[in-house]
Amino acid sequence: MTTTTRSAAGHMTNTPDKTPHKKPDSVSDNPVSDNPVSGQSAIDQQTSEQLAAARALAEQLLTERFGMAAFREGQRQVIDSLLAGRNTVAVFPTGGGKSLCYQLPALTFPGVTLVVSPLIALMKDQCDALAARGISAARLDSSQSAGELAATMRGLRDGSIKLLYVAPERFFNERFRASISDLRISLFAIDEAHCISQWGHNFRPDYLKLANVARELKAERVLALTATATDVVMDDICQVFDIAPENAVRTPFFRANLILQSELTTPESRDQLLLSKLQSRPTGPTLVYVTLQQTAMEVADLLAKQGLPARPYHAGLDAEVRAETQRWFLSSEEAIVIATIAFGMGIDKPNIRYVYHYNPSKSVEAYAQEIGRAGRDGKDSICETLLVPDDRVVLENFTYGDTPDLAGVRRLLEIVAGQSDEFFLSLYRLSAETDIRPLVVRTLMTYLELDDWIRATSPRYETYEFQPLQTSKQILANFSGERREFVAGILATATKGRVWFSIPLPIACRRLGAERERIIKALDYLGERGWINVRVRDLVHGYRKLKPITDVGGLANNYYEQLLDREQSEVARVDQVMSMLSGQQCQAWSLSAHFGEQLDSACGRCAACQGTAPGELPAVSLRTVGRAAQAAVEELAKRHPQVLGTPRQKARFLCGMTTPSLTKAKLSRDSQFGSCGGIPFATVLAGFES
Repeated sequence: MTTTTRSAAGHMTNTPDKTPHKKPDSVSDNPVSDNPVSGQSAIDQQTSEQLAAARALAEQLLTERFGMAAFREGQRQVIDSLLAGRNTVAVFPTGGGKSLCYQLPALTFPGVTLVVSPLIALMKDQCDALAARGISAARLDSSQSAGELAATMRGLRDGSIKLLYVAPERFFNERFRASISDLRISLFAIDEAHCISQWGHNFRPDYLKLANVARELKAERVLALTATATDVVMDDICQVFDIAPENAVRTPFFRANLILQSELTTPESRDQLLLSKLQSRPTGPTLVYVTLQQTAMEVADLLAKQGLPARPYHAGLDAEVRAETQRWFLSSEEAIVIATIAFGMGIDKPNIRYVYHYNPSKSVEAYAQEIGRAGRDGKDSICETLLVPDDRVVLENFTYGDTPDLAGVRRLLEIVAGQSDEFFLSLYRLSAETDIRPLVVRTLMTYLELDDWIRATSPRYETYEFQPLQTSKQILANFSGERREFVAGILATATKGRVWFSIPLPIACRRLGAERERIIKALDYLGERGWINVRVRDLVHGYRKLKPITDVGGLANNYYEQLLDREQSEVARVDQVMSMLSGQQCQAWSLSAHFGEQLDSACGRCAACQGTAPGELPAVSLRTVGRAAQAAVEELAKRHPQVLGTPRQKARFLCGMTTPSLTKAKLSRDSQFGSCGGIPFATVLAGFES
């Protein structure tokens, strides 16, 4: 890993700055630029008085704005590093206070702090919490109205908004990139930073591009945050975001107040076991994690019928229902939420007393995140898994569903190889044409970037539409001279639909002799003023070829093997968590060791230490694929050869795994779809391969 020194001269201020967030003329002090100042650290370039003043202000804000008497472990070190202008990574356990590490410095910096977060619920909760402290923060997400979005952009420009929360996908929005291109980004914070690593438990290809985004936006410093980074993942984060080892801050993972328990049971006995535990223990806020949405509904209904205050939560529920359930849980002292992994991230509820796993987590990292939501007030909390060996099959089958056929990988590479030197592709259309799930399409395109076959350029929308809220005459009355002519030209190129007008951008660019960015900025300006509503569709991603792809077959084999390796890695994660929860070694010790922390002694409180751990799990009694099911699939395959033409496609169908072509053909409605969901995918696949 290359260590680069950075400068932050001129970036400190002794009082919160509310001047407009304009980007400085000079970017030579940019800590993530391609040509950072070398041979001298940022801290050397600032006077000791400047740093002392910045630290004093941070101490003052900690008390006045956040109501805290002292920093938690690791927070001061991270904040000092950021105040000195250094790229930094913070690995704190769930509930360890990561958010303060960017929220507090944001108030001392002159520009905007951009916070990249994967969940809308997390963004909303944090914005609401900051507003309660009198701190200006906003978010941009798909749930907001055009008026809310316009108000946010005005606040960023006039300096009244200091923090902006966005999802990583937002940076593929050329409207957004254009609208923030002239803002001064003092801090670029990436939450859930482990998603950048292919060796992490939740790899998201979009995260790998955030380092380039930070450079393009000339961000002055970067902060990567995560609760679950192994040493390998930590190295990836430091390399991608150019973070020196001395600026990697990791706090102890082990929390003595979490009592880790596990108990072996059967599918038939599990409901009654959970019910008896909930009824026999003192009441307290409780999370029950399940794997499937349907399970969440069924378990919540079962508990509610027994008089317990239980509600389901999963991504398939209406957004308002999810929001209401979250509000209810936060305000209750006895609420029980039965949830998929969609619930819990960013939930600031310190007194969660119980976390039950009705189904086991899919990895040790996911387990650590989920139990980390308990007992943030420091009081004892029970984290218990109801171990059913059969659950391993469902978890493993989720993993197998992502791996495409070799033919699909080859087709994707053929499409890319046939493009011109500069090209745009719709990843969703590419997904449909290759029968590869969208996330895996992104992964393969990222592989091509990492291997220097292509380089991503700016994404764009093919279609821009607007809905007038005022007449053209009223809109144009706000302009004069060349600006009036330009806006009039844009409006004149629009094609009227029933309500919305469409702007053919290529035609508008040629007719007006203008760049796309200027037209987009003009449309957004009209939207910010409330004169029109703007919307976009048909996202395409831009790429530039770096070298021709000549051996498509060889490269397809290589990438297919990488996907198979990743598949096996994910299956191994399931084995890891099952072994840890059933084994005789202290569970707290094993969990800490996974994240590179060695405990001095066993915890003395977990199932293994108490002698109640299940030990070696019994073998799963597995069904075989029936001849009727195989015959039915073969018959379907005759009518849908493009959908069910390969052994892997047939196995996915029987195990209940959707693909783009299967969904388009509406075969998920067939009575045989998912009929072998309780059989290991490898077993079903082997049946068709033989």
